[in-house]
Amino acid sequence: MRPVDDTGAAKRLESGLPLVDIPPPGSRQESAATEVAETPGPGGCWQRPSLPCGSRAEQEAEKKAPCPGLGLFYTLLSAFLFSVGSLFVKKVQDIHAVEISAFRCVFQMLIIIPCLIYRKTGFIGPKGQRIFLLLRGVLGSSAMILLYYAYQSTSLADATVISFSCPVFTSIIACIFLKEKYSPWDAVFTAFTITGVILIVRPPFLFGSEVVETDKDYSVHLKGAFAALVHAVFAAVTLVILRKIGTSVDYMLSIWYYVVAGLTECIVALSILGEWSLPHCGLDRLFLILIGLFGLGGQMFLAKAIQIEKAGLVALMKTMDVVFAFIFQIIFFHDVPSWWTVGGSLCVVASSIGAAVRKWYQSSK
Repeated sequence: MRPVDDTGAAKRLESGLPLVDIPPPGSRQESAATEVAETPGPGGCWQRPSLPCGSRAEQEAEKKAPCPGLGLFYTLLSAFLFSVGSLFVKKVQDIHAVEISAFRCVFQMLIIIPCLIYRKTGFIGPKGQRIFLLLRGVLGSSAMILLYYAYQSTSLADATVISFSCPVFTSIIACIFLKEKYSPWDAVFTAFTITGVILIVRPPFLFGSEVVETDKDYSVHLKGAFAALVHAVFAAVTLVILRKIGTSVDYMLSIWYYVVAGLTECIVALSILGEWSLPHCGLDRLFLILIGLFGLGGQMFLAKAIQIEKAGLVALMKTMDVVFAFIFQIIFFHDVPSWWTVGGSLCVVASSIGAAVRKWYQSSK
């Protein structure tokens, strides 16, 4: 029997390869491999010979790496779905904002429960992440209720643009708690966003008589504006918490905490306010269902986006909600914006496009 080379055996053991002799070039094994590589498989696809373990691991890592800009695309899609949902909230009549939030949570819960069972993620989450999930649920659902109240108290556009002071709070909070870099470009994009919001809202202390009067009582309008602002703060904290959780928790579980906390809050609030009522119109009932479905879709894409993208960039791209809100306001409420509004919208769009281009440029280096 031919003796085994101890050096070669040791090398093969260290590399994880079996102790077998390597056939010389031109052997039957190499011919078979070549034959497989040159033979089309099922459906006319050409087969490739098996690669070494290291190459296969590299390929799997490349597959798992997110596509550059994918998180921003998810955010854009989430913004559209949320905007459609806000349109339905504005269309619903004679139902309190808290009750609309409760209906949305119920419909989302009916969809989330089967998804969690199918994905086998459980309903509680990892032990070290439960406190973050609970905070995400409470603050996120509170932000939803406040935003719905703002939609009903003031115009769709005003409520939307006021809520988009969120990027300012998000970037600052993420810089403090997540140690994310706050670059000069982030400051520029944030300044553009805030400028756009100011031009659209046109606060009286800056624009005076140029402000377009609303058809509601000013105190009610002020309450709606304040609710939208508090929503922005809560939403910013929620985005940072989602970024902190990252991919360690399934995004469906994050939404589960959101709907459970939201439904609990709504039940308590409605019991105190005594605002329980059922929609009398069949169209309102349809709107309530669609609010739940579009809200769920928006939550899913937003949760996916925040897992693979910086919280500040997600918040900036989400300002596309403003553009959608004005488009819907023109089409469905016949409210044509002024040139101030057009200028503000352009600032917001410029901020979002700038963030997306910068992200793409950094990823392509």
